[in-house]
Amino acid sequence: MLLFLNVIYVLIAIAMIALILMQRGAGAQAGSGFGGGASATVFGARGSSNFLSKSTKWLAVAFFAISLFMAWQASRTAPAQAGKPDLGLMGQVKEQPAPAPAATPAAVPQAPASGVPQAPSAAP
Repeated sequence: MLLFLNVIYVLIAIAMIALILMQRGAGAQAGSGFGGGASATVFGARGSSNFLSKSTKWLAVAFFAISLFMAWQASRTAPAQAGKPDLGLMGQVKEQPAPAPAATPAAVPQAPASGVPQAPSAAP
């Protein structure tokens, strides 16, 4: 069901983008408002809404309703493991043990802890 909702969600988003881009903005006739015989408002008289604006409104309502439902569904089906983050697909990867540190050979001289090389001592 969630896959179906995701497909509908994307289709509604694409339809909203298309409808919004097809509409003419309120400022498209702003120049005619300053002496072109328009009403007292700057952007002219706004008549009743047309098909595009009504369709956009209902698509937006459906978009937000599906968004809220999917968010509610995701929070309700959250993993019950307290304290462990949800890793998604990485949670299915098996944890591998860390490799053991390599043993240091005894024949290799170690640097002194002070970082300053020691001068060889002369034997009497």
